[in-house]
Amino acid sequence: MPALASHRKPRTRVRTTPAVGLTTAALASVTLLSTQSATAAPLEPKPGIEEVQKKVDDLYRQAGTATQQYNKAKTASAEQRSKVDALLEAAAKRADKLNETRRELGNYAAAQYRSGSIAPTATFFLADDPQSYFDQDQLMARMTSRQQKAVADFRTQQKEAAAKRAEATKSLETLTESQASLRTSKQQVQTKLTEARTLLSKLTAKEKARIAELERKKEAEAERKAEELARQEAAKAKAEQPAAAETAQGDSGTGTGSDSGYASKAEQVLAFARAQIGKPYVWGATGPSSYDCSGLTQAAWKAAGVDLPRTTWDQVEVGTRVATADLRPGDLVFFYDDISHVGIYKGGGMMIHAPKPGANVREESIYYMPIYGSVRPA
Repeated sequence: MPALASHRKPRTRVRTTPAVGLTTAALASVTLLSTQSATAAPLEPKPGIEEVQKKVDDLYRQAGTATQQYNKAKTASAEQRSKVDALLEAAAKRADKLNETRRELGNYAAAQYRSGSIAPTATFFLADDPQSYFDQDQLMARMTSRQQKAVADFRTQQKEAAAKRAEATKSLETLTESQASLRTSKQQVQTKLTEARTLLSKLTAKEKARIAELERKKEAEAERKAEELARQEAAKAKAEQPAAAETAQGDSGTGTGSDSGYASKAEQVLAFARAQIGKPYVWGATGPSSYDCSGLTQAAWKAAGVDLPRTTWDQVEVGTRVATADLRPGDLVFFYDDISHVGIYKGGGMMIHAPKPGANVREESIYYMPIYGSVRPA
């Protein structure tokens, strides 16, 4: 028997080829990403440590400026509130006086009514503005001199009461503006300080160490300049000794009144300032547990019996301007072009000041910051 023919199809061998489509897609993706990378905005380079330090210092300075704005607004608000309180009290007194005169006029009207005579005069007495009621000459002629005086007083007091109310209303509007300025300044201070803290918090330990090193170099340079000024002061004092001795001899040993008077006050100022060393800087603070820069200078001179205004901008206008080379202990030294910082000169190129948030009241070279100018308060 012949063999049966096989009906199975012969197996076809499939050849494997590279995944051309997948490879093409991958290449396209790479090309697309490369194109996107080329066209995308480049990442901003990380700022250098010197740049960060400059930015932080500038933010603290701006916070100092905003602090002075806050101090100014706070002072204005307090003064305006005091004025409003006084005006409201005066308006209330005027109203009481007006009511007393009105009651007196009411008594006259009641008497006229009870007697049953001169009814128009009774209405005249009870009117809100008696002087403008009816025929003034006719009615006034029927009243006694005492009644006429009561009407005249009423009109005067009515005008004064209205004026006081208007003044109080305007003063209240000014107070509202001062309080709005106070809130704005407070927010500005907080914003600048937050920015500075955020910048510092992002630094690595190595970067913080680098900033500390830069700070030490800055302090060393400031101290070198202070030592140079101290040498100049010593040489100047030595040269002035013969002249001072002659002056003292000519004045029978009493010395010059203005010099000795200022020196005495300066001793009190510096004694107070030294006692505050170590206390924290707090913006807007005036003591006794913490201070900002102008709060410290104000409190120190207050201890010597001299009232200074609250802000650096106003303090710089008090007293006599002096050159850095002519500084004497007790003088006020102001810093930056915007006059946002102040310290108390102690001699030898050094000052006592409340530096900035996070620092305590301390002694430091006046050359640590750019000097704006100096004044002698008394």
